[in-house]
Amino acid sequence: MPPMVAFAIGRPLGTAVARNRLRRRLRAILGAIDVPPGIYLIGARPAVHELTFDELRSTTVELITTVRRRTGRVPT
Repeated sequence: MPPMVAFAIGRPLGTAVARNRLRRRLRAILGAIDVPPGIYLIGARPAVHELTFDELRSTTVELITTVRRRTGRVPT
């Protein structure tokens, strides 16, 4: 089963353009890394808007690594 990802990005983050840009960035990052199968809901707070792409990627990879460690799922 491939991973299914939804995003919870509310209006406090910024305009619709800013929220959609963040969604596109997150999709690009998640598409480039090995995400374990499952259902994910990724939320974002307004401070995430200030992160560079590399900082966002690093944070996202760290999040996925934590999920793997806690669930015992390893990449295949």
